Amino acid sequence: MKAVLFTARLRQGLGLARSLVIYWRPGRQRGLRRLYADFVGPGDLAFDVGAHLGDRTAAFQALGARVVALEPQPGPFRWLGWLVGGRAGVTLLPLAAGAAPGEARLAVSEANPTVSTLADEWRTTIGAHNPGFREVRWEGQQRVTVTTLDALIAEHGVPRFCKIDVEGFEAEVLAGLSTPLPGVSVEFVAGALGVAERCVTRLAALGDYRFNAIEGERRAFRWAEWRDAEATLAWLAGGADGLASGDLYARLTAPDDTPADANREPPA
Repeated sequence: MKAVLFTARLRQGLGLARSLVIYWRPGRQRGLRRLYADFVGPGDLAFDVGAHLGDRTAAFQALGARVVALEPQPGPFRWLGWLVGGRAGVTLLPLAAGAAPGEARLAVSEANPTVSTLADEWRTTIGAHNPGFREVRWEGQQRVTVTTLDALIAEHGVPRFCKIDVEGFEAEVLAGLSTPLPGVSVEFVAGALGVAERCVTRLAALGDYRFNAIEGERRAFRWAEWRDAEATLAWLAGGADGLASGDLYARLTAPDDTPADANREPPA
């Protein structure tokens, strides 16, 4: 039993070490700040849903935004606190987000904590459709508390930007949102592009959005012109240019400035 526990902790440690190398490598923060400077600024509010080790939270905060960051996994949450918890304006919550408040079982990958997920169907099918996931295993489960974007907005205000990276659960997170936000990003993954399609459809139901895409962990948008929902859905249905993964960014074309401005604080 002790050997099994030691092995599990070793896998967890190696997985977190890999994440530290990837997400906190030198120079990465400069690139993130350049990317997000068009979305948030001093006094704005940002949500980081699926914060993991907080690289995006750090970038939002460095741009002057207040940040509410959610990470339900205890191990990464401890690291999140060590890395960004002491920064001004950062609120860390050990929560997941979904369509309704309550509790859920998080499937945990000890060796790859970034792909721990609440999306059961995604977890059981992604390996068959995406070679990058064929060796991933979800060895454990954790009971986590789930909130909604609407509940977060009721408590903290309307964010100017919301990043969602929750391994196949993005559409469920957006199902818990009833207010169009000025800016949103969601992850997409080859083999499960239907999740991104549902996200685009949900956002289009909330407001008149335009979309753009970034490949993997790059920092440059693929399209010179932002596309409407119909064109974005067609791109996804066509295989998203064969990209293994990336993020879709959505901008509200005519946002109601009142909610976001109401939550903007003057620079210190």
